[in-house]
Amino acid sequence: MYAVIGAGPMGLATARNLQKYDIPFVGFDLNTDVGGLWDIDNPHSTMYESAHLISSKKMTEFREFPMSEDVATYPHHSQMKRYFQDYAKHFGLYEHYEFSTRVVSVVRDGDEWRVTTETGGEQQCRRFAGVLIANGTLHKPNVADLPGSFDRELMHSSEYRKASVFEGKRVLIVGCGNSACDIAVDAVHRAASVDISVRRGYYFLPKFIGGKASDSIGGKLKLPRGLKQRVDARLIRLLVGRPSDYGLPDPDYKMYESHPVVNSLVLHHLGHGDITPQTDIASVEGDTVTFTSGQIRQYDLILMGTGYKLDYPFIDPAELNWQNSDAPQLYLNVFSPKHDNLFMMGMVEAAGLGWEGRNEQAEMVALYIRARQRGDASADALASKIRSEAEQTLDGGFDYLKLARMAYYVHKDSYRNAVNTHIAELSRGA
Repeated sequence: MYAVIGAGPMGLATARNLQKYDIPFVGFDLNTDVGGLWDIDNPHSTMYESAHLISSKKMTEFREFPMSEDVATYPHHSQMKRYFQDYAKHFGLYEHYEFSTRVVSVVRDGDEWRVTTETGGEQQCRRFAGVLIANGTLHKPNVADLPGSFDRELMHSSEYRKASVFEGKRVLIVGCGNSACDIAVDAVHRAASVDISVRRGYYFLPKFIGGKASDSIGGKLKLPRGLKQRVDARLIRLLVGRPSDYGLPDPDYKMYESHPVVNSLVLHHLGHGDITPQTDIASVEGDTVTFTSGQIRQYDLILMGTGYKLDYPFIDPAELNWQNSDAPQLYLNVFSPKHDNLFMMGMVEAAGLGWEGRNEQAEMVALYIRARQRGDASADALASKIRSEAEQTLDGGFDYLKLARMAYYVHKDSYRNAVNTHIAELSRGA
């Protein structure tokens, strides 16, 4: 019996593939239902009312369970919640889960794992042949320290739910990732003023090009990496201009070396003066913020759109081969070089990977477990590769920025090719 931690998209993909290959498992989730952060009613969710997918549905959906035609190109979070509920119902996954259950600890116990859970204040300890961790990457806020003390309202984007919190206030958004830009656009319609503090440059992509989802265009013609970076950067400049045209810093790195911002409205509001760009924060005192540009402004609310940290509080980081780095060092971001029955599910990010790319990851793991159970040579071959190549990253030759949020970023094509090669090898060995 295996343990699956989490019932969000990755947890469900993991459960589906274990079920598909007849591997018995029990799933655990803190919430009362499936969907993870996409269930805004989940008290542990970081979702906000206006949130939509930043990738299009066709590039994101599970291949064996397409989204219905009446779902928008970029679905609202409520549509995503229904999608995952329907997915779980369709494949009969609910019956495998214990909800409202916290995983307290995962501890090595001989060749197995001792998992302690808590439900309704009562703890239960069980032994499992293996553990698949799929509790997500976007739930532990990365709360950056301000250079000083702000005596008004301070919040992180993880706490944000609806725009009414901005009513009549002078608002500063810190950060320029996808959530920060979404929230800045929300604030425009309610706040007295909206500023956005941006420390580094970003590439901004529109959601639609020629009436089609921008992530669905191109890809048929394979260009050399360097040429593709130059061509696509030039195309984006022609479509939306440079960030400096809107008062923002231009990126000092090449296209695709950091995750882009997919937002069609934030540049619109910057160009119309609804949002005022600011540089990095130099100091904070009372309600007054001084920026590195020398600008001094007063605010009623500062919202930190500073992202998230990886967090697996129920297990010793050493078990995950996580030492002095921003992410565990795992083969394909999944396999531990220390344990052949401990798997990190979904700790991977790549432009265009979608849930199908993560589903392939889950299928690879399920096939590996089955191959190990049968004593197939393909499992031994993969185990050898795991031990020797755990610290290698599939970056496709891209020089990704050395940031915490990029520590588990991969090149989509390189990653999927490697995963599907292993799927083919493990399938042949069966």
